[in-house]
Amino acid sequence: MAEGGLSGVGMQALDKPAAAAHGAVGFGDSASARALLGRGQVRHQRLRPALNAFAYPVFFVLLPMRALRSRPGLLCLARNRRGLLSFHDRDHGAGGGDALAWVEQLLSAHGIDDVDGEIWLQTFPRVLGYVFKPVSFWFGHRSDGSLRVVLAEVNNTFGERHVYLLEPAKGARELRWGEALAASKVFHVSPFCQVRGSYRFRFARVERDAGDGQGGPRGERTQRMVARVEHHDDEGPLLLTSVSAELDELTAASSRRALLAQPLLTLGVMWRIHWQALRLWRKRVPWVAKPNPPAQPVTRARVPVPSDAPTP
Repeated sequence: MAEGGLSGVGMQALDKPAAAAHGAVGFGDSASARALLGRGQVRHQRLRPALNAFAYPVFFVLLPMRALRSRPGLLCLARNRRGLLSFHDRDHGAGGGDALAWVEQLLSAHGIDDVDGEIWLQTFPRVLGYVFKPVSFWFGHRSDGSLRVVLAEVNNTFGERHVYLLEPAKGARELRWGEALAASKVFHVSPFCQVRGSYRFRFARVERDAGDGQGGPRGERTQRMVARVEHHDDEGPLLLTSVSAELDELTAASSRRALLAQPLLTLGVMWRIHWQALRLWRKRVPWVAKPNPPAQPVTRARVPVPSDAPTP
């Protein structure tokens, strides 16, 4: 979410909510869940006061955390130890040894007790022991596959972290894939953006036939993950950020292909943040002093997006 951090997308998936209806894939079923690898692209566009845009290839992991608790052998990456590619629980939440327990405690503290299905984590792995994660997404499902809650876990380059907890509107049972979710911006992520305005989040996880324009054999099913984050202020849309990727099973072979294609993925994330900051400085985009972090580590927000929200 920081400029030069996470972004990218083919947003056609979000314009077809029926394609992403829950139940298309067993998202809430831990028994059949498997770890996934996403390979795709990050995009970012600043609209004011100077235009700035970029797109980069990325890969990420999508981990069924409850399935991994009961069946740790599902994860072919090193966990909490050294490896070419690895996942470390302390990179999330309060920095403890069990990231899933942190999420479950957070949900319980906010009175959310019906996430009884799978909890998926979309995040960058460590590459060669290093990672910076501008944002990770936690998707909390009920056992019937419905999406109960999304956590956007945001990090800035000052070592601070904040969580946006996104819930259905009052009276609604679930979050719908493709719908817009809003949260007030309360956390500093970029020296070129003030802590004001709001975010608009949209997510899609789509299953489709590989033969539908994808060059694959008809009848073979593929999955695609799309996340978009927009920053709006009093003047309307300011930043458009997104990531999209084709999903494949996370195996030793698929992780090796991803690593060979992008051996400096996570170092590149940090390098690009600073490179894009330099570009903005050269374009004379005003510098904003860093404020204190919010007093509360979690911002809770409900659908819908305000009716007066500008439409990009």
